[in-house]
Amino acid sequence: MPDTLSVATLDRFVGQELGVSQWVRIDQQRVDEFAECTGDRQWIHVDVARAARESPYGGTIAHGYLTLSTVGPAQLEVWVAPAGIGTALHYGLDRVRFLAPVPVGRNVRTRIKLLATEEKDSGRTLVTTENTVEIEGQEKPALIATALTMVMS
Repeated sequence: MPDTLSVATLDRFVGQELGVSQWVRIDQQRVDEFAECTGDRQWIHVDVARAARESPYGGTIAHGYLTLSTVGPAQLEVWVAPAGIGTALHYGLDRVRFLAPVPVGRNVRTRIKLLATEEKDSGRTLVTTENTVEIEGQEKPALIATALTMVMS
């Protein structure tokens, strides 16, 4: 990522990859805790024995929304904190496509490309990024999400 990235220079990086996050382990404990928080206890996520027997994936898989939830921390790591941005709020998602399941026990990371910046009133900038969540050892990504972040200076 360029050393000069800041709120004032964001628009210079439109169309460029801003960076790639560190790998995040998606283990069964994380999946079980997500299931508990959300109430989504579908067997393909939480029943290890049944998933080993019946799942087409040979074991449990992460919830799609759990995988999607890794995008926010990745953005903080890749461009929000390095750019010295003090306040950045998730503003929404324009498009999300879940392309491949994440088998439990695998690592994921997010590749972030800056798509657009739009100056708003009161020192705010709307930032649009393409976020590709990659699965270690797989060619096909878990998901691609177009995320909107409101940056306040």
